[in-house]
Amino acid sequence: MKNRVVITGLGVVAPNGVEIDAFLKAIKNGDSGITFHQNLKDLEFSCCIGGIPEISEEKKLNYLTPLQLRNFNSNGILYGCIAGIDAWKDAGLSIDKDSELDFNSGTIFGTGTSGVEKFREAIYKLDDKQVKRLGSTVVVQTMASGISAFLGGILGLGNQVTTNSSACTTGTEAILMGYERIKNGHAKRMLVGSCSDDGPYIWGGFDTMRVMTYKHNNTPKKGSRPMSVSASGFVPGSGAGALVLESLESALDRKATIYAEIIGGNINSGGQRNNGTMTAPNPEAVQHCIKNAIKDAQIKAKDIDTINGHLTATSKDTLEIENWSKALNLNRNDFPYINSLKSMVGHCLAAAGSIESVATVLQIKNQFLFPNINCEDLHPGISALISEEKVVKQLMHTTINIAAKASFGFGDVNACVIFKKYN
Repeated sequence: MKNRVVITGLGVVAPNGVEIDAFLKAIKNGDSGITFHQNLKDLEFSCCIGGIPEISEEKKLNYLTPLQLRNFNSNGILYGCIAGIDAWKDAGLSIDKDSELDFNSGTIFGTGTSGVEKFREAIYKLDDKQVKRLGSTVVVQTMASGISAFLGGILGLGNQVTTNSSACTTGTEAILMGYERIKNGHAKRMLVGSCSDDGPYIWGGFDTMRVMTYKHNNTPKKGSRPMSVSASGFVPGSGAGALVLESLESALDRKATIYAEIIGGNINSGGQRNNGTMTAPNPEAVQHCIKNAIKDAQIKAKDIDTINGHLTATSKDTLEIENWSKALNLNRNDFPYINSLKSMVGHCLAAAGSIESVATVLQIKNQFLFPNINCEDLHPGISALISEEKVVKQLMHTTINIAAKASFGFGDVNACVIFKKYN
């Protein structure tokens, strides 16, 4: 018999809110966390806006020790540690450096590129023949699994401790990997999520690809425009999202708060076939992923109340809605409500799926839909497929039983997870 898997803890570090209470307030209000960054202009970026979480030096000391912070220069790991530790505490689980090793708990915490600023610092020292001055923490700050290694040690996790990496699909994939581990009885609890660095050395490649908007440097909060006809490219963002997944039996034994249940999902690849490329999705595979997630959850398409889309504010938004429409096989008025958190935080790259999943779970727990801001001019290609009323533009209080969250990443990789209100 398979275990039921529930969510008992949440943590988030987002451009528009750090910690759950601040983030919940921001997404309800439709508050944007996107700002102008002078350093991007100085480096002659076309896009000079982005979403970067605000973390004070004082706040850092609540999560990492002065020793850990010595010569520390990896903001993605910092964001992941804050979100992960907050989620662990939110689940009512203790953090004690002298605790016994917990073989029932592990983490799958993803990232795209870890510690790029630390890499840059190390490269300059090496080129200057200062290898002996690199410091002893260069490796853990720059290795891909640095975030899971930090969290594993801080929390004393004895089950699987690893990092996945699948571009923009990373966070959603991590959730499903942790879900499968608990469902199949290999763990009682898994801390899952993802994080992303920020700054020019992460965002420069996207700027040169011209997939980021250059039209809103003077109006940053208007820059991220998913599903809008005036969308001109995505806005880069960063941060981390974290969820504690737990077997229902364990959660009930602990009398833990249960935010929602995960009832299924699917991960696949389009293989860069059928018009799929390194940067564009194969529509057949996207639809296949959605259909199989629904099948795995043992629900019908019409049972889905809302979708938190990938929806990046690029030319692919209309294609995504078309893929959802075909996969669900629902007409325009029966289509679920849909929104995109990227309108408020930008595209947080490897952290996107986890931050957006935290937002989705908060919607289920609190029975509301956050607004998709900057979409006063819905793309006609989208309005031809679904009723405009299904695109959430204002805070909406409504009954949500089942929500779907999907991510579609570079490399033509896809993931879709189905969340359900816990009864």
